[in-house]
Amino acid sequence: MKTPAPIKGLHHVALNVIKLEACEAFYAASLGMAVEWRPDKDNVYLSSGNDNLALHRAGADQVTAEPQRLNHIGFLLDAPEAVDAWHQHLQTRGVPIKHPPRTHRDGARSFYCEDPDGNLVQMIYHPPWRTSPAPRPGEPR
Repeated sequence: MKTPAPIKGLHHVALNVIKLEACEAFYAASLGMAVEWRPDKDNVYLSSGNDNLALHRAGADQVTAEPQRLNHIGFLLDAPEAVDAWHQHLQTRGVPIKHPPRTHRDGARSFYCEDPDGNLVQMIYHPPWRTSPAPRPGEPR
């Protein structure tokens, strides 16, 4: 069987959140995402251009003591200096920083913070994404 054409990238992430308004404010006001669509009081769709983050108010049957199974969401930045600038910006806004900026063995630089619902968010500069096209499925990055 022939491999299909490669995917074009990640289109969206959808999160069930308890603090919908606070999460919307974090992604819009703190990260600069724009509200793309608000179909009703329990759903909002945000975008930074070529992506979509859907926030859905968690129903009572979805609220548990356990966090979501999602490990983290990563937002791509253009330069290692941007990582430090975003870290400073979010610190001044009182956003909880979970892991401070660090440079990884592959030259990437990132830090982790939390949104108001406790979801882990990574702000990352990753050099291969700036200098080469995405590999075909099965090819190493």
